[in-house]
Amino acid sequence: MISAGDFRNGVTFEMDGAAYQIIEFQHVKPGKGAAFVRTKVRNIITGAVIDKTFTPTDKFPEAFIERKEMQYLYNEDNLYYFMDNETYETIQISENILKSSFKFAKENMEMKVTSFNGRVLEVELPFFVVLEVTETEPGVKGDTATNVTKSAILETGAEIKVPMFVNEGDKIRIDTRTGEYMERA
Repeated sequence: MISAGDFRNGVTFEMDGAAYQIIEFQHVKPGKGAAFVRTKVRNIITGAVIDKTFTPTDKFPEAFIERKEMQYLYNEDNLYYFMDNETYETIQISENILKSSFKFAKENMEMKVTSFNGRVLEVELPFFVVLEVTETEPGVKGDTATNVTKSAILETGAEIKVPMFVNEGDKIRIDTRTGEYMERA
């Protein structure tokens, strides 16, 4: 159990059957009346952010958010299959849980899967991945004087903008958080 007087940024707790994470908190001791804790909390499952006020003696059970390293195996229709690296169990995750950055995922890639009470909340790709360019227009000599970019299709099917000097078959590093080209690998 955690009391509202012990709230800090990042603390997770259960309230009304849902898991919440403290985004901001402020202990307030007014001149008159009892002290209270003013918070901004995010519902971990829905992502909704609400302002909530507690008395310092309010107690809540801690919410344990599990983050496991898993390997992406394959997808079939709208289901994506992952294997737990410790137990070798396979789980399936629906397509609607995956972020738009999942377009940079390759089979057998290691990822972090976050879950609460057995329910998968999100799948985090590594911050940087190396992928091969499978299709792009050839660069035109003389177009490298400025930051000119062209479209390229990667081995996962994702399309991004790359500099003119990148050719088919090149391996490039991509920032999965922004979806931008970083460098040649």
